[in-house]
Amino acid sequence: MTRHADFSDDETGKAALRRRIKTGQIVFGGNRSLRIYGLLRCASGKRMLTKNRVFFASEAEALAHGFRPCGHCLPEKYRQWKGAKERDQ
Repeated sequence: MTRHADFSDDETGKAALRRRIKTGQIVFGGNRSLRIYGLLRCASGKRMLTKNRVFFASEAEALAHGFRPCGHCLPEKYRQWKGAKERDQ
């Protein structure tokens, strides 16, 4: 898990972030306070505060950190997660 705050706000930091996205080192974004992860293009994720934004290289990494799938951009994965959670209760 990489925090958005780990990248500086100057052009060097922004370029480093874009490079990691382009090379596939960052594939998913997440909201640290809500514990939700989703696609980088998700409208819900784009509205989150930078201080809450984290990045993941894979879904497995996001799940390992205790994040759940976004219901907007990953609806099928969210339904599976919700179904599994209800069965566990």
